[in-house]
Amino acid sequence: MYYFNQTLDHFSFTPTSYMTFKQRYTIDFTHWGGAKANAPILAYLGGESSLDSSLSAIGFLSDNGSRFKALLIYIEHRYYGKTMPFGSAEEALKNASTLGYLNAAQALADYAAILLHVKEKYSAQHSPIIVIGGSYGGMLAAWFRLKYPHIAHGALASSAPLLYFLDSRPKFGYWLTNMCEAIDANPPDRQIDILDRIFAGVVATLGKQSCYDINMSTQPKNVAIAWRWQICTEMVMPIGYDKQDTMFQTAPFNITSYVDGCKACFGVAPKPHWITTYFGTQDVKLILRRYGSNLIFSNGLSDPYSVGEF
Repeated sequence: MYYFNQTLDHFSFTPTSYMTFKQRYTIDFTHWGGAKANAPILAYLGGESSLDSSLSAIGFLSDNGSRFKALLIYIEHRYYGKTMPFGSAEEALKNASTLGYLNAAQALADYAAILLHVKEKYSAQHSPIIVIGGSYGGMLAAWFRLKYPHIAHGALASSAPLLYFLDSRPKFGYWLTNMCEAIDANPPDRQIDILDRIFAGVVATLGKQSCYDINMSTQPKNVAIAWRWQICTEMVMPIGYDKQDTMFQTAPFNITSYVDGCKACFGVAPKPHWITTYFGTQDVKLILRRYGSNLIFSNGLSDPYSVGEF
């Protein structure tokens, strides 16, 4: 593991902005062909989780490192894992004043600083960088390619719901269609009871496993606070459940109650149009045709977010 002295605020020149914190990243040199060969760099841009959990879950880099003779870099997102400004999670996550430095633009600038540092340190100025991420990290990878094309030669954005914002979201989408189809495919009879049908839905969603973790969706407290801050400020994805989406009681997205909840939690109101304004995703297909290249979007239709992906 390495730690980089990262700038707290990349976009202002106040005295506080020059504060630094330790940002965690790791490098795998196992397969790298070296700077003299201009061997590539595959960089994983961490999302809303600890780098410890990411290393065990991300196989794309290790699976392809030997094929491309690539240097592998994994970078932890600010305010997650051990990458905490202000010295500790307790201080960093304390209130809106300290959490205010947690946003996607700052995270992208962090990644840019570390990647340039690595290229300079290992004399790899001519080694092309491909950035990779999944879900929120996939959005970061795509945005990084658009915002920092002089650093990243390409990006792989996996299951990145770039279309899931107020200005670009589909009317209906976060459905449970695959799960419901699996349940309906097993009509009730004397041989198949309701638990069998529910289990068929679980398999359709999570795949067939010998054991299922019933706490798989439970986030650590610090992660939950940090991500709640992000969705209460800029990552406003209007996910609701209309009659087209669910067999349960409908719960359509309501921006008024959403704003009220965020104000009650952090004392700040979300900026629901900021992401589409800053990253230009109101008509993302047009933007990509004009300005995007070397971008790969991958997703599976079993992903509930797939309607908001490419």
